[in-house]
Amino acid sequence: MKIAIASGKGGTGKTTLSTNFAAYLSEFGDVVLCDLDVEEPNSGLFIKGDIVHREKKFKMIPQWNEDTCTLCGNCQKSCNFHAVIQLGPNIMVFPELCHSCYACSELCPTSSLPMVNKKIGQLTHYQKDNLNFIESRLDIGEEQAVPLIAQTNKFVDDNFSDFIIKLFDSPPGTSCPVIEVTKDADFVILVTEPTPFGLHDLKLAVETMKELRKNFGVVVNRYGIGNDDVIAYCEKESIPLLAKIPNSRQIAELYSSGNLIYKEFPEVKQQLENIKNFIMNQIQQPTV
Repeated sequence: MKIAIASGKGGTGKTTLSTNFAAYLSEFGDVVLCDLDVEEPNSGLFIKGDIVHREKKFKMIPQWNEDTCTLCGNCQKSCNFHAVIQLGPNIMVFPELCHSCYACSELCPTSSLPMVNKKIGQLTHYQKDNLNFIESRLDIGEEQAVPLIAQTNKFVDDNFSDFIIKLFDSPPGTSCPVIEVTKDADFVILVTEPTPFGLHDLKLAVETMKELRKNFGVVVNRYGIGNDDVIAYCEKESIPLLAKIPNSRQIAELYSSGNLIYKEFPEVKQQLENIKNFIMNQIQQPTV
């Protein structure tokens, strides 16, 4: 089962939940945790393990061959992202804008725009006991997270059984990287906080998941601050409320030291157990 952990708002506690839930589930069997917040991955601050595999990741971009080019202009016309433009007698390629769609290369009558590799980041696979941790990190200056996220998803699909629970720590928001992470997920956990900002962005995330026709539930982090508007919203919309992780200075201190919290807080461990039981019921429900 693929479980994406997402949120509409940044800083709600996705990584806190992802790392603690993955470590907790690994006590019962094999688990994969994949950090797909590739622009600023930080699950590795909490999950330690031995490096099993590391590889560079690339995307394909066109490279102009001036010698064979007839300056027909097909490439500029075919590129919807303005990554290839014609300026006088020159064709200019902007790799940061390129979406690797191959249109300019395929439609060039003289094959003057062959596609070549461009490094965009790095994937690292760590292992500790039953927990496999995959981290992908986008290179500094790269504009697009989606190609690296897609390649990391493929790596997970190719290297791990469909019968293993896979957790995906998603980027914040509701933009393209989040869509890429959640589009193939079997279930999405939306993490929020009980504040007006948390509720506002939770509503955006909920609408996004409904548009994608995803099964999802909500975890309220830092429960005890703000008000109960998030709880009331979930009840009104019939959204499963999976857990309430309490607001605590001790939890914040543990987190800021790079430590997992569920081993120190029985209440947090119980909330993780509630999430596990809900998900196991989802898995065991017969399909129609």
